[in-house]
Amino acid sequence: MRKLKRQYIKLTKEERDLLAIWKAQGVSNKVCARRLRRTPSTIGRELKRNRWRDHYVAIHAQSLADERQQKSAHGKKPLKNAQVYSYVTDKLRDSWSPDQIAGRLKGNHPYNSSWWITAETIYRWIYQPEQIQQETPWYEYLRRKQKRRRKQTGRSVNRIRIPDRVSISKRPEAVNKREQFGHWEADSIIGKGRKNGLHTEVERVSRYIQAYRIRRINADETVMAQRKIFTHLPSHARRSTTADNGLEFIKHQSFELPVYFAHPYSSWERGTNEHGNWHIRYYFPKGTDFNDITNEELHDVIEEINNRPRKILGYRTSREVFMKHLKQDQTISGVAIDS
Repeated sequence: MRKLKRQYIKLTKEERDLLAIWKAQGVSNKVCARRLRRTPSTIGRELKRNRWRDHYVAIHAQSLADERQQKSAHGKKPLKNAQVYSYVTDKLRDSWSPDQIAGRLKGNHPYNSSWWITAETIYRWIYQPEQIQQETPWYEYLRRKQKRRRKQTGRSVNRIRIPDRVSISKRPEAVNKREQFGHWEADSIIGKGRKNGLHTEVERVSRYIQAYRIRRINADETVMAQRKIFTHLPSHARRSTTADNGLEFIKHQSFELPVYFAHPYSSWERGTNEHGNWHIRYYFPKGTDFNDITNEELHDVIEEINNRPRKILGYRTSREVFMKHLKQDQTISGVAIDS
């Protein structure tokens, strides 16, 4: 029977500490190997590679080992090319998600595909075995810091064609640049057992959040939530919304405002809403049964979020910016509103 080749496993920090003590006491390599349950060749290789002058010092040996490990893990540029690799790793250190990184790369270089990379490619690289085994693995820079990828159970892109779907590519540039008030982004927050949830809308200029409880994640409930959210607003405050391709938006023609649809698997195209949902999830984490949440509780949470100062708004609150535009634009149109 053929003997399997043993995989070489490098010494740990604790083993290097013990080895330094024993070698200072004059213990032979063979005895050190037996104590550590290693082979004498492993001990010999360690002493040869990580010796400092004529001595073996554990902290120096560990530093050399870490340096070699870092070069081994990050010396190659597996993410398409050196420029993309540098950008991805810099943004991971800044706590950007792979989705955000991939989306921004394509947005920054729309006509140069050498810069394009998918979020899935970044995730696969992060979760390669050799990356996970590093001293500081890249998954620790992800928001959830999961050591293993969970099976994706989120909503897939529906295969039923949404009637009269208008692509986000046809959305006016003034909307894309946030130059005009009254354009929103829509999504659903799914509750426990995928049976209930929230319909959320975030205004793009002010980042003002609105949310309404829905008993089911379906088209009829979403239409109802849309009407509850937008019916009371003047027309200049409900010019359009941008949604994903979920089946709850299949009756978008019944909405209170026109709807643009993001491209499949392109959540960054609705980044304002994604960020708003992230704030809401702080109060209502995944697994929340929204049947147990009252309208008053939801209202208090949304009010608290909307009344926080935001750096992106010059430390004004979303509510302040929203109300300013609501009043200013209404006055410009010739009709004043009450405060």
